[in-house]
Amino acid sequence: MQGSLRQSMSWLHTWAGLLLGWVLYFIFITGTVSYLDTEIDRWMKPEAPVAAHGVPTETTVDFALAHLSAHAAGAHRWTIALPLDRNDPYPRVLWEGPQVDGKTTRGSALLDPQTGTEFTTRDSGGGQALYKMHWRLHYMPEIVGEWIVGVATMFMLVALVTGVIVHKKIFADFFTFRPGKRQRSWLDAHNVASVLTLPYQLMITYSGLIFMMFLYMPLVIAASYGPGEKNRQVFLDQVFVPAVVVKASGQPAALEDLHGLLSQARQHWGDAPVRSIEVRHPGDRHARVVLRGDFAAGPLRAADVLVFDGVTGALLASHPAQTSAAKSFRDVMLGLHEGLFAGPALRALFVLSGLLGAAMIATGLVLWTVKRRQQLEKGSGVASPGLRLVERLNMATVIGLPVAIAAYFWANRLLPLDLPGRAAWEMHALFLVWGALFVHAALRPAARAWVEQCVLSAAAFTLLPLLNALTTERWLGVSLPQGDWVMAGFDLAMLALGALFAALAWYLSRRRAREGAREGQLGRLRTANDARRAQVAVPAVKPASTAE
Repeated sequence: MQGSLRQSMSWLHTWAGLLLGWVLYFIFITGTVSYLDTEIDRWMKPEAPVAAHGVPTETTVDFALAHLSAHAAGAHRWTIALPLDRNDPYPRVLWEGPQVDGKTTRGSALLDPQTGTEFTTRDSGGGQALYKMHWRLHYMPEIVGEWIVGVATMFMLVALVTGVIVHKKIFADFFTFRPGKRQRSWLDAHNVASVLTLPYQLMITYSGLIFMMFLYMPLVIAASYGPGEKNRQVFLDQVFVPAVVVKASGQPAALEDLHGLLSQARQHWGDAPVRSIEVRHPGDRHARVVLRGDFAAGPLRAADVLVFDGVTGALLASHPAQTSAAKSFRDVMLGLHEGLFAGPALRALFVLSGLLGAAMIATGLVLWTVKRRQQLEKGSGVASPGLRLVERLNMATVIGLPVAIAAYFWANRLLPLDLPGRAAWEMHALFLVWGALFVHAALRPAARAWVEQCVLSAAAFTLLPLLNALTTERWLGVSLPQGDWVMAGFDLAMLALGALFAALAWYLSRRRAREGAREGQLGRLRTANDARRAQVAVPAVKPASTAE
């Protein structure tokens, strides 16, 4: 019975991992990159100044109010995002104005933290585009991408649970690695990557489903509140802090000094900082000011909220971050998934775990083909179309996706700054290069194509710092002496990735040479054996004797 269970789980583990393995690899790579989204934003927008988090909050608020008063005086909503940490490296102001042709007018600006002046950067998707891609995909309606990612995530959870059941000696296997054993080596690598980050993989997969649970399980809400968007909104307003809804009076009134409101927030929250300030109907008698705490202060992805009368400064409402055990559990799962609270060391651990998760998926995909290749060597030796297809998809996904992301960075430096739709063309470059690598994988012999794509990836990443030096003034020779570790760290990381892919290309070329020599030796042995068998099979012909 136990053997039967493990066999059925093994079948489920194999096919759950294979059928959506390429989508899962895409999600893991782009999701892991998202842990460094603001750092990528900075590199892809080199015009931005160095971030400074030591500026007093009151000074930043004065800068923001001056900008909003000058550029968004008629708006009915102002928002000031304060630069507390890496999640918001610069003061940012946003506003919503009156509707024009049925659409609300919106605007935003980034401010220099030292001077309060607005600065502009090149049009670029930055790290945010990669972040959105890991749960929306691209070139399709958002709802379709979210459902595809949800199904893939569920398959991932099934693969993780069945993998634990299948590998009954999973922790013993963690300490076992046998190089040069082909299928056994790939299985060992798969086990090591799996066990080392198993808690992370379970957390990131389960929390990913929690993140979109209202989309994936709408009937849970409908069962209690009724169907329809209106009833769904009633549920959301009861569970989450509702937006401040108040109509403008049309009577002008001066806005209360925000410094005083910040002082009141300190009385309630102590040393906890304010993350954002929202002003509804500024300059109106019904103005409201909403102060939100730091939702990235810890794994709880929620913040305390204070609502003030924008004219008198009276406190109207206080909403705590924790309102129920169920909501707090959800908020913790979201906080762990995004990792916004993580410092440099923990963030590095998240990145490493994400990369090992991608390696786990990649080794599982390759293991499927290696196992069947070894079976072919004992049989007909002719690969099926399905096996050849999986081999090509593995190659163009595992190696091709990193090359495509490198092409995204190259496009950021090479596209004209005044190109219309420049950010979209950066993403087009990513998918055009990725598509070309799928064609390359289909046309070239598999063993050669693996090496060639690794060489291309090594060159693409290694040359990025040189390209950066030729196209901007923020290269290693400048960023390192200035202590600009965001720009310098990106260039150094690209050099490290280039070295990694170069080492992989060297290893694969050596292995290809060894296997070629081995196949040649086996071929010669088979030829010699065939010749000996043919010699034995033909009887010697005795010459006829002559009569005396």
